[in-house]
Amino acid sequence: MQIKRHDKSHIVVLSDGSAWRIWPGDISETLRWQPTTQFRVADIEHDICSHALVDRADGSRVRVIRASADWPVHAVQRSLREG
Repeated sequence: MQIKRHDKSHIVVLSDGSAWRIWPGDISETLRWQPTTQFRVADIEHDICSHALVDRADGSRVRVIRASADWPVHAVQRSLREG
C-alpha cells in the first residue's frame, strides 16, 4: 500500500482507504516518507499502539492506532516520559 493522503502530520491515509494515527514519538520518522513509499500494516504487541506501518524497502516502522481512536492521554504522557 502507498500513501493516499498525509496532510496532517499525525494522520496518514493509505491507498486501501485505511486511516492511521501515528504515535507522537514516531512522527519524525514520517518526514522521509515519499508518495511512492510502500507499506504493510502489521499487528504489534504494545501497551498503547495496535499496529505498525512498516516500510517495505528498509523495514523501518512507525507505531499507529486507527485514526478513529484516541490516545489514552495519561498512558501516552507516561510512555513519552519513560522513553
